[in-house]
Amino acid sequence: MVRRQVKRLPHRRRREQKTDYKLRLRLLKSGKSRLVIRRSSNNVTCQIISYSDKGDNIIVSVNSVHLRKKGWKGHCGNVTAAYLIGLLCGKDAKKHKVSEAVLDIGLHISTKGSRIYAALKGVLDSGLKIPHSAEILPPEERISGKHIADYAEKLKKSNSAHYNKLFSAYLKNKLPPETLPKHFAEIKKKITI
Repeated sequence: MVRRQVKRLPHRRRREQKTDYKLRLRLLKSGKSRLVIRRSSNNVTCQIISYSDKGDNIIVSVNSVHLRKKGWKGHCGNVTAAYLIGLLCGKDAKKHKVSEAVLDIGLHISTKGSRIYAALKGVLDSGLKIPHSAEILPPEERISGKHIADYAEKLKKSNSAHYNKLFSAYLKNKLPPETLPKHFAEIKKKITI
């Protein structure tokens, strides 16, 4: 009798490089809900997900659409918007009686001060407890959009044509980029009330 060797293929999502199953198992063993943060060039999505035997249950899901409904006129893919999306997610999670979670950034590369950690800071500021290191969070100037406002002000004085081209989406939404920190404070106040 000849035995055939069967080649076992790894999980499909591992083959497609979409899931790190070892990391996922460690997160699930914590027994806490996961704060899943995903980003694209124009959006940040925050979700609170709990595990069950039948599959993951999404408790809260917030993205740029929810932020636009609150009146946000700026770009939805930057650090400022990521913080506000995280803050909104944390507030919604508190309504669903979620008090703590673990951070799940998936296969994204961990970069200090990035949009992922801006969203984490927003969730932390809403009152959720998530293990983290304070050094990875972006500074307050970046979260409020002060760096964008300063650059826009400098560019407006030196090269107005380039300013109009670079900030055309802001200007189309009737939000001068120099006033971004003020607009950020208004939206943050709407979310926290």
